[in-house]
Amino acid sequence: MTATPYATFHDLKDASVFITGGGSGIGAALTEGFLAQGAQVAFVQRSDASGFVAEMEEKHGRAPLFIPCDITDLGALKSAMEQAAAAHGPVTVLVNNAANDSRHGLQDYDEEAWNRSLNINLRPHFFTAQQAAPGMKAAGGGAIINFSSVSYMMGNAGYPAYVTAKAGITGLTRGLARELGPDNIRVNALMPGWVLTQRQMDLWATPEGLKAHLEQQCLPEHLVEQDIIDGTLFLASKTSRMMTGQALVIDGGVVVTG
Repeated sequence: MTATPYATFHDLKDASVFITGGGSGIGAALTEGFLAQGAQVAFVQRSDASGFVAEMEEKHGRAPLFIPCDITDLGALKSAMEQAAAAHGPVTVLVNNAANDSRHGLQDYDEEAWNRSLNINLRPHFFTAQQAAPGMKAAGGGAIINFSSVSYMMGNAGYPAYVTAKAGITGLTRGLARELGPDNIRVNALMPGWVLTQRQMDLWATPEGLKAHLEQQCLPEHLVEQDIIDGTLFLASKTSRMMTGQALVIDGGVVVTG
């Protein structure tokens, strides 16, 4: 993985950052992006990320704090955030990135699968904010970045539970921005388009599908993990200090928010 920062956000140096799903795909790019700014990064992931941590330590001279965690276990998630705060100080930047976009239909999906999808794709965003907010308030403010998706804005078929969760994230973001604003805590949603991570390439990116999607973009180039980093850093930084309750789209120009 190679991350090339296009901007430096000086106020992120030494910031205590917590990222869900921060050891692979977009999450790994985010972890590296914050490390490159000098932030203190902790992340959770269910799968082993020790190789990635070693790579980051060799490249940046310090390692992110990897805490193995299944984010559907709220007790474990709370404990992980407490560990991160103990190591780096109160979390002042929270990035809710982890998600699972496995495809499914309407008729072949049962209650258990539905609940599990929302327990991965929506529920953690509420409870991580709940856990982080008191520390952010005590620190004088903070930033929460909730990863949503343009999938629901496009009306995509093939994963209705995921689309539901991503729509819910933008509603949650708006509500939390209003509730936490008096404590100088900003809450924004980031809306990636189709980012061609290795998972996407392995599972769903057919030549026909890639061609059709590219034709919907204004910019005729597929998105990669790097394209999401700087938008996230912007939302985390005081550069965007008067921006909250918003949905920032990075999709090459497929959808509009206004």
